[in-house]
Amino acid sequence: MQVLNVFKKLHRTRLAVFNNDDKSLTAARLKINEEFRKNKNETSEENIQKMIKMGSDVEIVLRQAVLQMEHLGENTLLLRPRESLLLENVPYCDQPRKKS
Repeated sequence: MQVLNVFKKLHRTRLAVFNNDDKSLTAARLKINEEFRKNKNETSEENIQKMIKMGSDVEIVLRQAVLQMEHLGENTLLLRPRESLLLENVPYCDQPRKKS
């Protein structure tokens, strides 16, 4: 059951991360399916748990570290961050704020 959950989570993350990028969506789908198909006959519980952990880690990296960019010109890229990657823009301050 854990294997199926990781498989589905990877595909959901793939859809969010590579939204509107058919080439990347297809490449990610093929790679995910290939890796799961390659290991479908694994019987060692220890190896299965390692692969589940690896799949979960890959999903986290995809979700937190991958950004979409589009080439607009020779020296121009358009960054398309997902809403989940945007942070509140709060300036750094050495001094703690005084409570009013």
